[in-house]
This record gives sequence, structure tokens and C-alpha cells, in this order.
Amino acid sequence: MPYQFNPLFNPSAKFFAPAAAEAKPAPTGVDLYARFAVAGALGCSITHGALTPVDVVKTRIQLSPEVYNKGMIDAFKKIIRTEGAGSLLTGLGPTVVGYAIQGALKFGGYEFWKKQAIEFLGVEKATQNRQAVYLGASGIAEFFADIALCPLEATRIRLVSQPSFANGLAPAFLRILREEGPAAFYAGFGPILFKQIPYTMAKFAVYEISVEKILQLVNKKKDQLSNGQTTGLNLVSGLIAGMAAAVISQPADTLLSKINKTKGEPGQSVSSRLVSLSKELGFKGLFTGMGARLVMIGTLTAGQFLIYGDLKRILNATGGVEIAAIPK
Repeated sequence: MPYQFNPLFNPSAKFFAPAAAEAKPAPTGVDLYARFAVAGALGCSITHGALTPVDVVKTRIQLSPEVYNKGMIDAFKKIIRTEGAGSLLTGLGPTVVGYAIQGALKFGGYEFWKKQAIEFLGVEKATQNRQAVYLGASGIAEFFADIALCPLEATRIRLVSQPSFANGLAPAFLRILREEGPAAFYAGFGPILFKQIPYTMAKFAVYEISVEKILQLVNKKKDQLSNGQTTGLNLVSGLIAGMAAAVISQPADTLLSKINKTKGEPGQSVSSRLVSLSKELGFKGLFTGMGARLVMIGTLTAGQFLIYGDLKRILNATGGVEIAAIPK
């Protein structure tokens, strides 16, 4: 049998082993903040959409306390009995769309402005003043988020307060635009800022502090927790934050519902309407619907931080800057 050359025995032969798959680098810059925004958009749209029935009941109690005056459960039953179960989903369209946009700008903006504050102050000084950083970053983020949210929130409240006003988001939006002009969408901008900015500042600051205190209590770093434990931490801290934020923002939420229910008098300014409504309602009236809102906001905020935290992990959006006392 003739000899056949075998390259395996050739000392000058070169062989190349396949390279191991390289780990994908962590996202940075626009890519990172886009992931924060996506996680925030989904967290807010899913939770607000799921709680639309509670929001409908809460808004009805605020707008018609003389009709819905026996608590949240009775209001649910009364709405279903007189209008059908489908009426509990009134305003679902503007809720989902509006809070998806707002969630993207709020959560993504919070991470962005927090990073800007830390870079400006330096890590050490930012850590020493972390509560001020949390409050400032969340307040700025919420301001820009509310500019986008306000027209859709005005449309939602009009649909809930006047079910026969239009059949869905687009017709209601266009009717308000046609009959009342663009300014009508921002009639409630003052109240929505008054409600949402303190709410969001409390929400993020209390959440961050709650996370820090719970980790101190269990004597663990965040990176030592399992995925399930991290989810539980986000859920509990979000619930605490939601309860605190609900109480702080309740008066402005009531005013927002009232001011968007109907058109103002010709020549009447938004500020004069707010003053008039506040005097008319009184302290007790401003907290009408507090029980329903505690349930809604507590559950909603807990769900938002749960979804946001899990989606950040799934999307590999782990490049945010942390300044808590316990390393994360």
C-alpha cells in the first residue's frame, strides 16, 4: 500500500482551536438608557393597565362622592350594576399609552439624572447626600414625563367622568382638540405636576432607602441575593414606597380629577380654578378616595419596581450608578 502523507505528523503544520464565545460587553450610553426606558415603559403600562378598574372606581368616588359614598367595594358593585362590567375598563387605551410613555421617561430619566448628579458631585459627596440625589433626579425626570402624560391623562379622565363623551382614545382626544383646543389637554398640568412630582420623589427616595434598610437588616449585599430574593426585595420596598407616595400626592390627585371633569368658565385661569376647588372641597374632601388610592398606588408601585428590576436583569441593563450605603 503506497504511503499517504498525514498532516497530523507534520511538525510545521498549524492548527487553530475555535475561540471561546466572548461575553457581550455591558451596554453603555444611549443603549443602556434605552433599556432602562423600555423596562420602565413596560412596568408602568402593565401595572396601570391592570389597575384600570380600581382607577375608574377611585375617579368616580372623587368626582361623584354623593353617589359613590359607601366605600370602594360598594362603588364597584354599583358601577357594574348600572353600567356593566365593561365600564370598569373605561380609559384603558389612554392609560396604557400614556403611562408607557411616562414610564419610559420617568425610569430612564431617573437613572440618567442620578448619574449626572453623581458625576457632578463625585461619588463620595453624592453618597453622603444620596437622599437629595434621589429626590432631585426623580423630580426632574417626572417633570419631563408629565409633559408627555398630561394630554392622555386629561383624555382618560374625560372618558371616565363622561362615559358617553366618545368611544375610545382617538375619538375622545380629537373631540377635545376640536371643541376646546390644545390648551385643554394642559388644563390639569399644574395639578398633575403637583401630584406626580411629590409622588415620584417620594416613590424613588423611599424605595431606595427601603432597599438600603432591608439589606442592612439581613446583613447582605445586593449582589449576594438570589434572583428570587432580589424580586422579593423590589416588591416589598416598592410597596412601602407606594404607600408613602399615595398619601403625599392624594390632594393633588383629587384636584386633577375635578379640574379635568369639565371645562372651566370663560376667562378663568387654572390657578383660580384650583383655589376655588380647594376651598369647595376642604381638607377632608381633598382626601376623598384615599382608601382606593392606597390599594391602587401601593400595589401599582410594588408591581412597577418588581417588573422594572426583573426586566433590567433580563435586558442586561446593569450599568446604573448606585450610591447606597450597602454596596449593590
